Amino acid sequence: MPLANTAIEKAKPRAKPYKLYDSEGLYVIITPKGGKWWRFNYRYVGKTKTLSFGVYPDVSLKDARDRRTVARKQVADGIDPSENRKAAKAAQAENLGNTFEVIAREWLAKQKAGWSPRHYAKVDGRLVKDLYPYLGRRPIADIKAQELLKAIQRIEERGANEVARTALEICGQVMRYAIITSRAKYDVSRDLHGALKPMQKGHYAAITNPIQVGGLMRAIRGYSGQPVTRCALQLAPLVFTRPGELRQAEWSEFNLKKAEWIIPAKRMKIKDIGDHLVPLSTQALVILKKLHEETGRGRYVFPSVRTGNRPMSDNAILAALRRMGIEKHEMTGHGFRAMARTILDEVLHVRPDIIEHQLAHVVRDPNGRAYNRTSHLKARRDMMQQWADYLDKLADTLPSDDPG
Repeated sequence: MPLANTAIEKAKPRAKPYKLYDSEGLYVIITPKGGKWWRFNYRYVGKTKTLSFGVYPDVSLKDARDRRTVARKQVADGIDPSENRKAAKAAQAENLGNTFEVIAREWLAKQKAGWSPRHYAKVDGRLVKDLYPYLGRRPIADIKAQELLKAIQRIEERGANEVARTALEICGQVMRYAIITSRAKYDVSRDLHGALKPMQKGHYAAITNPIQVGGLMRAIRGYSGQPVTRCALQLAPLVFTRPGELRQAEWSEFNLKKAEWIIPAKRMKIKDIGDHLVPLSTQALVILKKLHEETGRGRYVFPSVRTGNRPMSDNAILAALRRMGIEKHEMTGHGFRAMARTILDEVLHVRPDIIEHQLAHVVRDPNGRAYNRTSHLKARRDMMQQWADYLDKLADTLPSDDPG
């Protein structure tokens, strides 16, 4: 006869455990301490096995019968309920260990040694503020592109388009880390390219305040990334050429004895001014001579880390700036040009036409002819050395001091 709730409720503990049977293998064990435990016996592959359904009254008689029905259906389908429960618990535990937040924190911890404290704090803050509340508890392998897009669009809705793009980039890095560590199979952030609001075009971001420039130069001095990237980063403010002109530089273009770098016209943005001559300061020569020991046997001054047959990535310097904690809205690779132009003019009071010559802008004589590469060479050499010395002075100046 099937059990009734009253029979279970009235059951008293005895010296030894005893059973009250319901039907179809379901029963409750009454323990000497008064506990009432649901059990279900079933046969699977010729063996009798037992499954626990919990404790009465937390699990009611109806709930226990429903669980028995599910288990009997599993047996009929050739599934062992005990093994199925173990697999479900293992999957649940794995999912709890593979949520977006768990993996993001693990990834972030691995980046800490190579990032500045400021950049680490910004990325951590972006995750905590904009991503964990919406994605943090989700198993990373289950996150869909639409789900990620909705989280990113919340950032756009408050007008922070640049932050939204940064957040999407962070998500992509976390997801690629999950793939590498075998906890996801696909980076859904890839499906969202083109789905965000376009950025408004404007001038390249640049640091032009001398005190902030000093901080930038100190950060560059302390950069601990790839040696070739570090040299490119150190040379960029000293020569302030366009980023493409720098990263594609070839050793055949340099004459270190004359302290000159001649960029062929074919590699210049403005080709009608011919080849462009960059006087090299003593600081630039130190960097190049040291780098020549590393890459001087090859074609490129700054070869790719993957192959010496190509120059470094056009994103290498930008990525290095980000690793130092300098954001896109603060400084770009192009920003070194604006930095030099502004300070040379407003602080060091160099003649504007000399600056424009060195920036490889078209500067014409009274007859409308573009000046050639050697125009005002002496003045430009002096300016480049003055600029390098000034950058050293800024880097050596404490933020509370006046850089002069």
